[in-house]
Amino acid sequence: MAWPGAREAQVSELDVALFQSTPIPLAAKFHCQPGELLALVGPSGSGKTTLLRTIAGLYRPTNGWVRCAGRVWFDTDDGYCLTPQQRRVGVVFQDYALFPHLTACQNVMIAMGHVPVQERRERAVQWLARVRLNGLEDRYPNTLSGGQCQRVAVARALARDPWVLLLDEPFSAVDQVTRRRLQRELALLRETIDIPMVLVTHDLEEATALADRLCVLQAGKTLQTGPPETLFRRPDSPQVARLLDKHNVFQGDIVECEGERHLEWGPYQLEVHADLGSFAPGERVHWYVPPSDVILHRRGRPSRGERENPVESLVTEVIVLGGMALVTLSFAHSRDTLRFEISTHAARRNGLAKGESVVVTLLAGGIHVMADTPIHEEMS
Repeated sequence: MAWPGAREAQVSELDVALFQSTPIPLAAKFHCQPGELLALVGPSGSGKTTLLRTIAGLYRPTNGWVRCAGRVWFDTDDGYCLTPQQRRVGVVFQDYALFPHLTACQNVMIAMGHVPVQERRERAVQWLARVRLNGLEDRYPNTLSGGQCQRVAVARALARDPWVLLLDEPFSAVDQVTRRRLQRELALLRETIDIPMVLVTHDLEEATALADRLCVLQAGKTLQTGPPETLFRRPDSPQVARLLDKHNVFQGDIVECEGERHLEWGPYQLEVHADLGSFAPGERVHWYVPPSDVILHRRGRPSRGERENPVESLVTEVIVLGGMALVTLSFAHSRDTLRFEISTHAARRNGLAKGESVVVTLLAGGIHVMADTPIHEEMS
């Protein structure tokens, strides 16, 4: 169904590119395929909610475009902008935004302006059933739990038959148990939804669990977009690593010995499986190693694997959190620290304690080298 005034575009995905310097800086560009869930992540003030508002037609930046479902929604070059009603967007807010004087069914029906009046209640009941609210159709929001209210909000957003679904911190107002349950339900529900879905969240675990791809933002700028596993293991820059709460970022130098390039870090020449051909000998670089690629040597039994990088260190902190221990190491040649996790049982078996000397291997296949760009502090 085409809305009045909608222009045809050569894309079926959601395609967004927005640029302005003031009042809210934006330099964001991303896309989202039908059936895909893209998570916008970044610190407070990074422009996530502004981007959602722009897609929905509630904010109009200085430059850029929004295209979706084969239509142009917004294009500053042509001075073209559809109204929020014409864009047919489904939005789920963190505070539910339900009408308190309407029942669950009526809250869903209110989004069905495109459906014949005589069909609305039946369709609303069907949507409520899809979010597991059978039998609660005539309950008012103040008689529903937070999780139930949020499911009504999801049903209402989808009842509009939207061309894109926007989720603005949808589970932040409920307790942790309810949050996990709603996340599972969204994961199941999205298997039947063939539209682009954009999630804004501050919870990196939630973004990783739900999203096909992450878009990392800071100060309104897109820094990197890709599958969670790619971003967590291969961030484009130290800045992206920091924003994704990855701490094992260090500086080193590229050196060449007998035709092979290595990563020099203090007294160590580290083997790296990745191709270092794009870096010149003597070049200063940043490098990152995921916590999963830090292997603790058992006392008295050093590892002898090929192309491993044994490094001597000092334990500066061991924090036990149930079955896992968070270990922080320091090094004689560097003020930086390295963090990794190990089972509490293994930590105790190896006598890990503050002040103990240990050897760890930094797996060559896990070391990721980045150009030496400034690391910016996160915005508050």
